[in-house]
Amino acid sequence: MKTHKTNKSDSPEHGATVVISHRVQEGKHSDYEAWLNEVRPSVQTSPGHLDWHLVRPIAELTSTYTVIIRFDTEENLRRWMASSQRQNHIERVRPLLAKDDEYSIRSGLDFWFLPVNAGIKVPVKWKQFLITWSAIFPLSLGVPLMIAPTLRILNFPNNRFVTVLLSTGVIVFLMTYVIMPHYSRIVRKWLFR
Repeated sequence: MKTHKTNKSDSPEHGATVVISHRVQEGKHSDYEAWLNEVRPSVQTSPGHLDWHLVRPIAELTSTYTVIIRFDTEENLRRWMASSQRQNHIERVRPLLAKDDEYSIRSGLDFWFLPVNAGIKVPVKWKQFLITWSAIFPLSLGVPLMIAPTLRILNFPNNRFVTVLLSTGVIVFLMTYVIMPHYSRIVRKWLFR
């Protein structure tokens, strides 16, 4: 039986994220990877799709894959999640899973502030704003100072568009994968008070 949680503060103007967890049976990882290669293009061509991230299990330690998919609106995300195309994909992968398809849907920046199995309590928006701002401000000052000289060393022409594109990409990467997972843990007591 499929289980899912929904964040009650969903809001279409901030986009929506689904975090899907699949625990794969021993010896079925290559079959699961092949299945992912089939699913990804169908997700990416869905209306409103923004991006897809895959967190693979640690060899010989875990067997859980986490797929993080973002859409521009909750409506588009829910349309994909309820589509017959996705249901067909899930039916095909079910024999490879040790546990059934599980997912949670989150909106806006809530994804940065909630542990994967949360879904119950969401920090108030003004606290999310302050924490996000306090993390992005130093990055927006420092990252361009590293990107611009690096591009010059690599003989890229001095192009503001390229510098901003790369700087914002690095900032979002650092926010999502490095800073917010640790920072939100450090300020968790205040954040959820």
